[in-house]
Amino acid sequence: MDFLQISDTGGAVMALCIVLVMFVFFLREVFPTEVVAIAGAALMLIAGILPYDAALAVLSNPAPWTIASMFIIMGALVRTGALDVLTRLAERYGRTHPRMAVTGVIAMVMAGSAVMNNTPVVVVMIPVFVQLSQTLGTEASKLLIPLSYAAIMGGSLTLIGTSTNLLVDGVARAEGLAPFGILEILPIGLVVCVWGLIYMGIFAPRLLPDRDSMANMLSDRSKMKFFTEAVIPPDSNLIGREVTGVQLFKREGVRLIDVVRGDESLRRRLQGVTLEVGDRVVLRTQMTELLSLQRDKSLKRVDQVSAVETTTVEVLITPGCRLVGRALGELRLRRRYGVYVLAAHRRNQNIGRQLDELVVRVGDTLLLEGSPADIQRLAADMDMVDVSQPSARAFRRGHAPIAIGALAGIVVLAALNVAPILLLAVVAVAVVLVTGCIDAEEAFSFVEGRLLALIFAMLAVGAGLQQTGAIELVVNALVPGLDQLPPSLVVFAVFLLTTTLTEIVSNNAVAVIMTPLAIGIATALGLDPRPLVVAVMIAASCAFATPIGYQTNTLVYGPGGYRFTDFLRIGIPLNLTLSVLVSAVIPLIWPL
Repeated sequence: MDFLQISDTGGAVMALCIVLVMFVFFLREVFPTEVVAIAGAALMLIAGILPYDAALAVLSNPAPWTIASMFIIMGALVRTGALDVLTRLAERYGRTHPRMAVTGVIAMVMAGSAVMNNTPVVVVMIPVFVQLSQTLGTEASKLLIPLSYAAIMGGSLTLIGTSTNLLVDGVARAEGLAPFGILEILPIGLVVCVWGLIYMGIFAPRLLPDRDSMANMLSDRSKMKFFTEAVIPPDSNLIGREVTGVQLFKREGVRLIDVVRGDESLRRRLQGVTLEVGDRVVLRTQMTELLSLQRDKSLKRVDQVSAVETTTVEVLITPGCRLVGRALGELRLRRRYGVYVLAAHRRNQNIGRQLDELVVRVGDTLLLEGSPADIQRLAADMDMVDVSQPSARAFRRGHAPIAIGALAGIVVLAALNVAPILLLAVVAVAVVLVTGCIDAEEAFSFVEGRLLALIFAMLAVGAGLQQTGAIELVVNALVPGLDQLPPSLVVFAVFLLTTTLTEIVSNNAVAVIMTPLAIGIATALGLDPRPLVVAVMIAASCAFATPIGYQTNTLVYGPGGYRFTDFLRIGIPLNLTLSVLVSAVIPLIWPL
């Protein structure tokens, strides 16, 4: 039941205003993108410009369900160690032929991303590329952006290469277009990948920075090796002294980490803390200083109680990490795991203060210090990735052929048009669950609920734009300017607009808005809409110029020690050249 009744034109204008406000909130990042999308859909429902039946029909779109199924298949590949083949090959050839290994792994990442969700592929390969950079004697910043770009480009090879492709296909079906074949976009995807390899081979070494990662910028792993914990006894001459003023704790090679009083850590307010009986002072020392402290007569009234060998590790917050959305202070990592967060890196800034209030986001990197066993336990519990080395875990390797066969079955049978992709994906999910490739609980943890919420909400917003005639209103405004252009330039305009919006807004949100718009423009100009939909499909994933345009860019941002301008420098020319190249080739494959 509509809460309000609005005229047709008024409804279209209101729908466009809601979308405009949504885009502003997407840019400002006041709320997560899925929250903004849900709020926009809710506003349309309340205003009556999105009928309830139309919103309900969104649930019948096969795209989100196919995406959810593919997440589970991807989870089975990860759980069985099928992706470990990439890491083992890279490690093997990285030691003997490192430069050839980089080229080979880039090609493998492209091929893998063609049939698998590219986010887990990048997560698995980041530590491998960090190790390859060390073998080559260069910085990881020279390799991690090419890793992200390769994964993005590989997703353009098949319909299941990225969720965006499936979403564009789902929206196009709803608009009356014939479904895309799983390999239909392969020719244009090959063009994207070949040009991407040429571009990165020529320009990446020149345009990418030679910059250290956060872990190396903030810590000296060769010197800081031990946590030393000392208790203040009743007769200590340190009682009543301000801890930050104790010269003993300020010596070369010694760093004051924490004062623990009872069960409370005073680390975040050490300035002004006066030592009391029973306080435990946590110091970080190198081996030589540890031995010196143990022998130093000035410490005769401070009882040495422990010395634990520690390591400094840079961990990446991935989409499945259990820390996402939680403040570091409430996690009590010191108490539960004996691990300290020394600093965090987000976007272009290193954060070393007020860490307790920091709410963890996907793409953040945290600098942790603790014993290797404690950090490994924390990483396993919270599903974090050590960016310095490939993770070692128990895989169900005996089930890997089943998981790979399930994925291959989807690709082959869909290519032969035996059945729709959604049907094949659901059957494949049943196979990997029943055969034990992955447990049900773990399987559904791979499903990115926030992404699905965003997709469903944006599909509802798109339905609202269609119902009110807002798409037609925009098309009528654009067509006079496009009417005199050659068809290839129309493709170029659609591609460039889509890729530009994708750099600043969620690519899935852009795909939902641009697909019906492209179909409307093609219809108004008397062109076949399929080439323009292909342009949207490819452009909505070609987000190379910002670290926020595509999730894989966000994931390599911190580990590579990048700045926002690094992506602009190498990404803008790539976006522009691809816009020209793809716009010239699309009409040759899909005549207008």
